[in-house]
Amino acid sequence: MAPTWRPDLDDHTALNDAPLKQTPLHALHLSLGARMVPFAGYDMPVQYPAGVLKEHLHTRDAAGLFDVSHMGQVELRAASGTLEDAALALESLVPVDVLGIAEGRQRYALFTDETGGILDDLMIARLPGRFLIVVNAACKHADFAHLKAHLGDRFELTLLKDRALLALQGPRAEGVLAELWADVAAMRFMDVAEALIHDVPCIISRSGYTGEDGFEISIPADKAEDIARRLLDHPDVLPIGLGARDSLRLEAGLCLYGNDIDTTTCPIEAALEWAIQKSRRTGGARSGGFPGAGAILDAQTNGTAIRRVGLKPDGKAPVRGGATLYSDATGTTEVGKVTSGSFGPSVGHPVAMGYVDTPLATPGTTVFAELRGKYLPMTVSALPFITPTYKR
Repeated sequence: MAPTWRPDLDDHTALNDAPLKQTPLHALHLSLGARMVPFAGYDMPVQYPAGVLKEHLHTRDAAGLFDVSHMGQVELRAASGTLEDAALALESLVPVDVLGIAEGRQRYALFTDETGGILDDLMIARLPGRFLIVVNAACKHADFAHLKAHLGDRFELTLLKDRALLALQGPRAEGVLAELWADVAAMRFMDVAEALIHDVPCIISRSGYTGEDGFEISIPADKAEDIARRLLDHPDVLPIGLGARDSLRLEAGLCLYGNDIDTTTCPIEAALEWAIQKSRRTGGARSGGFPGAGAILDAQTNGTAIRRVGLKPDGKAPVRGGATLYSDATGTTEVGKVTSGSFGPSVGHPVAMGYVDTPLATPGTTVFAELRGKYLPMTVSALPFITPTYKR
């Protein structure tokens, strides 16, 4: 029997009695027999009848279709001035090179606060005449307010409430999508393009959050179910829920906002310095000028006390987020914390990530997690646990 996924995403589940929202594909999920759970204020599919294990492995072997319509899609236009002006304005909120994003490309970015903490992680795509910003579901209203407060008097900002978002992931994703739009074969990792799929205007990016080649497709909400059904009609495609989405991204060493990164986390602690391009670093042409720049650039130069790492538990028992890490099996000296943990179906053993004291961050180091009153050895491991298959 496929294992039942236990949500380890408490920061993203509904925390009050407000009615759960539904994505445009809610009826489709029910018709496919999905088990639904609260997530980021939405009623979302955690798994389908195939089960989490099969969904995970099918995505690695063929193609999986995910509903990520709960995420926020924000359009930024230059009401006056140029799109370059808008890029420079957006750079005042993120420590990445927005000006350098070419049309038809996108970049991973971070909203930071004045202390150098992470407000959210996001994607910024440059399209003709505008930027499309995709943010996390639990943060989207706060992110939009953040953008409005800092940019709204100079630029047009729109939270796109009438669009859905699908992710088609896996080694056969290109072949599946090419049957609906042949030009997809020319795209490379982090390309973004506008396309007509059965006369429906879509925005397609070659990206995702599984470590696999794949695509994210922004679609008008009223056409989303039709496009989703066409994709699911392909024999290589299975619907995939939140359970497999979590284990796939964890094997790929990708952070989940609210678990692995948050406002208490510096991007350098989180091993995300690769996302800060040279022009925004110390000595760069446009270094600084973003919230928390002093703390972040100091950390880049001088290092941090803790560091995000991969963790491989001994044995078959997963170690979940929240477990405390110790230097030895006596539990006397605390040295870190697990932030995400699950079984890794593709690698055949439990996987986790978390933060340890920087001197212990070298792969091969042993630390100990407290698990039901015992201390389980965990080996510090390089991330990711699998080899990504992005089409470069």
